[in-house]
Amino acid sequence: MNVAYHPEQLESARRAVAIGTFDGVHLGHRRVIEAAEAAHLRSTVVTFDPHPRTLLGAPVALLTTLERRLELLEALGVEDVLVVRFDEALLALAPEAFAETVLRAIGTEIVAAGDGFRFGHARGGDLDLLARLGFDVRRVPLVDNVSSSHIRALLVAGDVEHAAKLLGRPAEVEGTVVTGDQRGEGLGFPTANLAVPPDLLVPGLGIYAGSALGHRAAISIGTNPHYGGTERRVEAFLLDFDGDLYGQRIVVELWERLRDEAAFGSDAELIEAIETDVARTRAAVRPS
Repeated sequence: MNVAYHPEQLESARRAVAIGTFDGVHLGHRRVIEAAEAAHLRSTVVTFDPHPRTLLGAPVALLTTLERRLELLEALGVEDVLVVRFDEALLALAPEAFAETVLRAIGTEIVAAGDGFRFGHARGGDLDLLARLGFDVRRVPLVDNVSSSHIRALLVAGDVEHAAKLLGRPAEVEGTVVTGDQRGEGLGFPTANLAVPPDLLVPGLGIYAGSALGHRAAISIGTNPHYGGTERRVEAFLLDFDGDLYGQRIVVELWERLRDEAAFGSDAELIEAIETDVARTRAAVRPS
């Protein structure tokens, strides 16, 4: 997949473009991308970074980093992606100018987007305008109850199983492995402690079954109340794994919420609880 950050970085081609922010690349987003791919021109996604709401004064906890969004788009078979920087200059751009300098400039003939898509200064552009400007517009109806905001609410509540149904894949959290307190190693369950990007949504506190790097993983999202902790941590114990992960970016899938985090009467009770978590992780079924 080719990734460009300026229109001139894409080769000239007749394009069917799916346009939107696509945070989470959920089932609704996939419908938009499929509508573009069905046109049998060069499949292209035009997306925005950072999230438009950030510049509009309403910061949003992201479902995916830009890096992960691009990986998910590539997995869907998208050929080209244009990442448009959403800044003050873009915010001031007239809708007609956006259509010419971004869409027409890359050879767009067909535009697929969600029915409510808006663009340009004061959000003055819509799909009707694009049609008047000569683009073949493919309107994609919203999928019932599928939206990035709904998925965010489910994840905050720890409902990763319902979120997976709307995403069309397991819920995820990602980060870079950093040094932690190393208590898990002392208990016999060494964990990868993740530094999560500050603008990325972290699901609700609890113990989860999931996977990372092709291994099943028991995941703790919480403050380590057994040790009187106050700082939220994301830690993953990869089953049947032995290796050094420090400094590595990993994507952790969350398949099932197992229980609340808790303080125990002794380390022995904590170890027993972790052993139960591991057993349940081995039996967990990956959402599809």
